[in-house]
Amino acid sequence: MIAVRKRTRAVQDGQQMLYVGTRKSFLYYIRKDWQLYFLLLLPLLFTLLFKYGPMLGLVISFKDYKIIKGFLDSKWVGFDVFKKIFSDKHFWEACRNTLLLNGLALVAGFPMPIILALLLNELKGKYFKKITQTVLYLPHFLSWVVIGALAYQLFGFADGAVNNFIASLGGARVPFLQEDYHWLVSYVLINVWQTMGWGTIIYLAAITGVNPELYEAATVDGAGRWAKMKYVTLPGIKSTIVTLLIMQLGRIMGGSFETVDALSNVATTKFTKTIPVLVYRSGILNANYSESTAIGLFQSVIGLILVLATDRIAKKMGEEGLI
Repeated sequence: MIAVRKRTRAVQDGQQMLYVGTRKSFLYYIRKDWQLYFLLLLPLLFTLLFKYGPMLGLVISFKDYKIIKGFLDSKWVGFDVFKKIFSDKHFWEACRNTLLLNGLALVAGFPMPIILALLLNELKGKYFKKITQTVLYLPHFLSWVVIGALAYQLFGFADGAVNNFIASLGGARVPFLQEDYHWLVSYVLINVWQTMGWGTIIYLAAITGVNPELYEAATVDGAGRWAKMKYVTLPGIKSTIVTLLIMQLGRIMGGSFETVDALSNVATTKFTKTIPVLVYRSGILNANYSESTAIGLFQSVIGLILVLATDRIAKKMGEEGLI
């Protein structure tokens, strides 16, 4: 027994020495795969230049910024800019509208890619499945300017195709985009339509990673398609669902200026004033660069807090989370 242990230890020591002797330096891998590192360098430079570089401009949210004086010579005012925007009722109105629009879009839109991915995964017709996926992905590639124009062509009050059809049946015209609460519902549904197809890509990729033996075992146990989706597919992609939910909760104070601007009009102003719109009006139209930067910084900080909080909650519930 002692001799066996000595031989085993000698073999392990020899393997360790062989591993140490064959360990390559970082420069070795760079020389070997320099093409791959060069390709990685391009997105890395892009991220540093356009994502981290602009963060230096956040300093103007603490200054009375003047273009002529620049970042360094503008007067330092501390948190006066934040006190000003926090005392503005329009700012809190924009926060409320941003949370409302993004919250409704999250509640209505987050389950849709999951449901579509489950249904697409069950389709057996190869060509029908591909055509369906293409049709569902198409709205993602449309500009919001195009989507806004289509929305007014379809849902316009006076001459929209849908209202013309309703009127031809003897019904009353519906102000889909010309009344605040109708506009709110229309905005959420159009947003869901535009994003649900593209979101299925990640879930379909996650479904392919589910162990096929689990489906075979479920078949042996007599499970049908719905039972397999409920007890095999959904638990298999649970971590992906939680991760994407955390990321979307982090963007709940964000939103898109193009989305609201493409669908807004003078008749609907109650819910169209959001944080991105306020930043645009304050910074671009009114040249209040310090205020617009402070609003954007506040928005980013709240998003970061939400991501960290939801990630911590997910870990306490037994999920992996992001960090």
